Amino acid sequence: MYESFDDMPENARVWVYQSNRKLNEQELASIDQAANQFVDSWEAHGAPLRASYKLLHDQFLIILVDESFNSASGCSIDASVHFIQKIEKDLDLNFFDRSKVAFIYKNEVFLESLNDLKLKVSEGVIDENTLTFNNLIQYKKELEQAWLLPAGKTWLGRYFN
Repeated sequence: MYESFDDMPENARVWVYQSNRKLNEQELASIDQAANQFVDSWEAHGAPLRASYKLLHDQFLIILVDESFNSASGCSIDASVHFIQKIEKDLDLNFFDRSKVAFIYKNEVFLESLNDLKLKVSEGVIDENTLTFNNLIQYKKELEQAWLLPAGKTWLGRYFN
């Protein structure tokens, strides 16, 4: 059952899906429509899930579920993964490439390969104050407070010592 993103509690469980590229207006509209339909009908063992979603920075799809209403089950989480895989196939996207880290650079999201991080740090493209996305967050409160942090305050801090 769809719930407004803003009305979801701070302890709502979060999944962050990072696209391999910036989404265009048509893709955003298509994902918006599909995500709305998905979360509105999302269930765990026949029980409705109170869920929401948000598209952010033209590159991220955030899905939330309020587990104080009904808990997400393994099968319902699998259903969400299949939903994301269908979007990938329909729009030729990749939301599961964990080999890239997202940053904000000159007010734009850019992705950098894990293999190239050290080089980008040495070139000064990425420094300890470069904002980076922590897609490992688990709750809405973390999305609001710890999703976007200076690189030096994340696991990337080891590159600046």
